[in-house]
Amino acid sequence: MKKVESSLEYLRKLFIMPDSPDKFMEFGHAVLEMIHEFFQEKKGLHKKITLPELAQIFDQTSTPEDPHLIRDVLQEIKDKVTVHSVKVGSPHYIGHMTSAVPYFMIFLEIIIAALNQNQVKIETAKASSFVERELIAWMHRIIFNRDEKFYRKNIQNPRIALGNVTSGGTISNLTALMVARERAFPADRNFPGIRKAGVEGALNYYGYSRMVILVSRRGHYSIRKSANLLGLGEKNVINIPADIYNRINIKALRRNIHSIKRSDLERGKKTKIMSIIGVAGTTETGNIDNLMELGDIAREEGAYFHVDAAWGGSALIVNEYRSLFRGIEKADSVSVDAHKLLYCPMAMGIIIFRNEKDLDHLKTISQYVNRPDSVDTGRFTIEGSRPFACLKPWASLKIIGRDGYRLLFGQAREATFTFKRILEESGNFEILNYPELFILNYRLVPQHIMEKLNEWVERKKTLSNRDDIRDLTKKIRKINSVLNNLNVLLQKSIRQDDTTFVSRTTLESTKYRPQRIVVLRAVLINPLINKDILKKIVSTQNNIALKLMDQFEPILKEAIT
Repeated sequence: MKKVESSLEYLRKLFIMPDSPDKFMEFGHAVLEMIHEFFQEKKGLHKKITLPELAQIFDQTSTPEDPHLIRDVLQEIKDKVTVHSVKVGSPHYIGHMTSAVPYFMIFLEIIIAALNQNQVKIETAKASSFVERELIAWMHRIIFNRDEKFYRKNIQNPRIALGNVTSGGTISNLTALMVARERAFPADRNFPGIRKAGVEGALNYYGYSRMVILVSRRGHYSIRKSANLLGLGEKNVINIPADIYNRINIKALRRNIHSIKRSDLERGKKTKIMSIIGVAGTTETGNIDNLMELGDIAREEGAYFHVDAAWGGSALIVNEYRSLFRGIEKADSVSVDAHKLLYCPMAMGIIIFRNEKDLDHLKTISQYVNRPDSVDTGRFTIEGSRPFACLKPWASLKIIGRDGYRLLFGQAREATFTFKRILEESGNFEILNYPELFILNYRLVPQHIMEKLNEWVERKKTLSNRDDIRDLTKKIRKINSVLNNLNVLLQKSIRQDDTTFVSRTTLESTKYRPQRIVVLRAVLINPLINKDILKKIVSTQNNIALKLMDQFEPILKEAIT
């Protein structure tokens, strides 16, 4: 790689704008050509390179000393980075929530980088601050649907914040739970508030021994991280069992609340239920909790009601899906990720609050930025410096429109049920969830084993003798343990084959509960998916499965006898 003599004159030419539009266009064209070549390459989802081999490519231990030509570094990026990147936009890649993005997102990213606005302060984000508030108002109306007068008053009101744009669902959930913590222990004449007094001081002042968060076992792991960061402790996140539909078990929730109260009476100490969380599009299964009942329970208990809709919330923009979210308007806050169902590139989240004054609880000021009399959005955010990321969903909602998203979600729904049908017709796969929002869980089960398992599960329902139930349960557990190992190996083999990809997880909420079952997880939102591709994916998985089943046949035969 050719070195360049370092000089201030040379360095100045690197900054916006380049010395001539021709230069800018030359490199822009080279970058777009590199991206195009990456997507045109047909040899698999990854290059055949091991992780240790990849580590050897990036083993330079010292910072580069001399400048190098842009074209040479771009070539190095092409040879070392893009060629070994994952083709997450491929319709054959159906393993995660990362999908293809519209090509205009590349231009929006160029605009964001070139303008380099910092959303923390109006002095560094003039027009972009108004874009952000407009987007937040759109999302607030989609979720809470207040009247026109409310939005006309507050859409560009700098004294309040209807929500924040964040770096993703984790910060959105953290922001919501930070507000929940502040509301649980408000300041009064004798108490400065939990922000100043700390968790221990707040608990002592209000006479509590602890505060807890209640959420389904399908809740995202960011809830535990938030509890850690907010000083609650991860053990005070109480995970409520999910039902067979992967929704929070309402009866189990009520039992847990009753148990907490009974324990408080016995110990003579009080527990504050800080927040009850509903999940609207679980990460593993795509299912939606009963938000209506959760909202009622939260109100009964005086708890803050947050809905983690990072996956599913964007579906609210299409009327056909609103019924799935019935009760979401009762939430105190809702998190949504634009980099999921709004098809924006990584990473951008949104947190919306029903009460326009809730973010006052987090309001932070400084003498050099976000002064008390300023109109800066940064007064209401956990994060300080933030990019102009809101341009992506703001423009996308205009370019695609609600009608366009209706078509995209319709395609995703059709792909989900087409994939389900093809898997079922193959005879060797068992569907293990009830898909609502474009995620399918399934596993490999040889057909004769599936028939035997179904027979045993049905027979178990008719038994009354405890010994008979225990013996049959042991048989079911034994064969499921073998199938778990088989499906772990299948998923690894699919990954090695590299023509398609699905992820895997374990669920305790299937018909085999409480045994944890290894399942494959497919996310079917890529608009480039079609029936032929899905058939090819199943064919590939089935061919790999047949070879594995031959290996496992003796073990399965032993388990079933």
